[in-house]
Amino acid sequence: MARILLIAAALVVGFFVLGAVLGFLFNVLKVAVIIGIVILAVAAACRLFAGAERCRR
Repeated sequence: MARILLIAAALVVGFFVLGAVLGFLFNVLKVAVIIGIVILAVAAACRLFAGAERCRR
């Protein structure tokens, strides 16, 4: 009986840890996507307002 409870407790703790790790990874991915969108927007604005030749560095 104790072994079954120990396995159940380990599974519950495992799911908590898995949820925390996946949440962290998806937050990092979300921040990376937002930074990428901002960089693309700045590059597009630079090409639109300053010309393509000036924005190549």
